[in-house]
Amino acid sequence: MPAKGFLVRCLINAVILLLIPYIMGPAVQVSGVLPALVAAFVLGIVNALIRPVLIILSLPIQVLTLGLFTFVINGLMLWLVASLVGGFYIAGFWPAVLASILLSIGSSVLSFLVRDRSDE
Repeated sequence: MPAKGFLVRCLINAVILLLIPYIMGPAVQVSGVLPALVAAFVLGIVNALIRPVLIILSLPIQVLTLGLFTFVINGLMLWLVASLVGGFYIAGFWPAVLASILLSIGSSVLSFLVRDRSDE
């Protein structure tokens, strides 16, 4: 059931997206639960379709920076989602990179805590 896993990840990301403005202040704004859910869903689609292409196209710089350029790509993906989804705002590129790092950390922690019981 891959769709169930995708929906659980979207819900986890929506919760994290609702918490990030409390950490970062006015640089990131989410106007409610529905924009957070839509942003998490769109982020999942963007990460599934666009991010792999950008990772492959940026392979030389990925090797040169020992993979740190991935933070830039993640920030760009989050910034793209913020420009597409109403009610979700990120002030600029660097806040998007920081928000994507916080999203990755929070998503990893919550995914670990809310593991699927069928994996065991």
